[in-house]
Amino acid sequence: MTWTPKISDGPEPLHERLLAALAGDIAAGVLTPGVRLPPQRDLAHAAGLGLGTVTRAYAAAEQRGLISARVGRGSFVAEPAAPQGEGALDLSRNLPPMGPAEARIGQALAGLQRRPDLVRALTYAPRAGEPAHRAAMAAWLAEVCGLEAVSAEQLVLCGGAQQAMALALGAVCRPGDAVLCEAATYMGLKPLAEAAGYRLVGVALDGEGMIPEALSEAARSSGARAVYVLPTLQNPTARTMSPGRREAIAATARRLDLSIIEDDVYGLYAGPLRHPPIAALAPERTWFVASLSKLVAPGLRAGVVVAPDQPGRERLLLAVEGLLGAGDTFSRMIASQWIEDGTARTIARDNVAEAAARLALALDILGPAAERPSAAASLHLWLPLDELEAERVAGRALRAGVQLTPPDQPLVGAGTTRGLRLCLGAVRERSRLEAALRIVAGAIAGREPGETARV
Repeated sequence: MTWTPKISDGPEPLHERLLAALAGDIAAGVLTPGVRLPPQRDLAHAAGLGLGTVTRAYAAAEQRGLISARVGRGSFVAEPAAPQGEGALDLSRNLPPMGPAEARIGQALAGLQRRPDLVRALTYAPRAGEPAHRAAMAAWLAEVCGLEAVSAEQLVLCGGAQQAMALALGAVCRPGDAVLCEAATYMGLKPLAEAAGYRLVGVALDGEGMIPEALSEAARSSGARAVYVLPTLQNPTARTMSPGRREAIAATARRLDLSIIEDDVYGLYAGPLRHPPIAALAPERTWFVASLSKLVAPGLRAGVVVAPDQPGRERLLLAVEGLLGAGDTFSRMIASQWIEDGTARTIARDNVAEAAARLALALDILGPAAERPSAAASLHLWLPLDELEAERVAGRALRAGVQLTPPDQPLVGAGTTRGLRLCLGAVRERSRLEAALRIVAGAIAGREPGETARV
């Protein structure tokens, strides 16, 4: 169609004012969904603009999901995004499959009535948690995480891994301090750092995760005192550190006197390929974080921190007393009961099996577009894409009713690790997950909603 934009005056760059005119005419219905926009060169000539100005405006409009570019056909006004209600296909939330835990929650609640410590749940818990709950969690760490040398007396219980991370970082860092992390990192670390006033510094990744030489350089240039790592099925890339890489990270941290916050929430998904945690290699400086959320159920807020020494544990206990007061004893009681009677292990085993089936399905549908994890099971999958293409794929998928993690959400600083994370556990039925994955595959191929595959 012929479209003449009404570009307003103002101090903003010309391409931003052109983008505003385009967005305004789409909102007002002047440009309707599916309408083909003028080619960039034609619009530049008709409106007396530079070609570069139009190109930048069109690219920004595509990133915002206002228009879609189709190779060989031109640029079109995008269809409205699919509603994000119950019918939406959500691949943005990293959850375990919920079926196994849901099937057993009623039995767990009924079993609470028979616990001799039930009445104690109505009082404030000790700062570190009830001794029986800590004993159960210590057994879980030994069996599931490979942390066999830790006793119940060393543990501090808390409400999930996010809270455990906050407590551990607060024990070693102060507002304004730099904290090192992977250049593409767990997204929950970013708001945590912002709230606490930490300065995140991204460290380059390779196929095994954080690179020791890059860690050394980042530590020296930033003056950081702590490094956060997720060595098994790293979120968002699902990469896993080899034993040699873990030893190198531990040695680098020891040489530079860095505290390590090790997040081990996905370890069981690695199966036979599971390696010893970094905490077993550098126990004198590692704050080990774990929970049952990713293995059993996210609503079961049962997390743990293992401090490297007694002074560190005392700092944790002071933070618990000052910030939390007392923990959620009922969640810890359910977690302890499930650990003691084997239910937690059964649910986790079923979740790992379902995650393996879902990962195999995703790799079959997405093919070489997806990075294959070294583990046979994973709750998330990484699509390596450059920044602009990741935005385009996410926009196409959203317009077709599939929500993905925003591409920039896991990123910290400038780096080469760019792409999209797909979460495979939140969609309840595997058939709906398959439908979502096929939409993502079409988005990678450049197809918009309603388009069929090119033959």
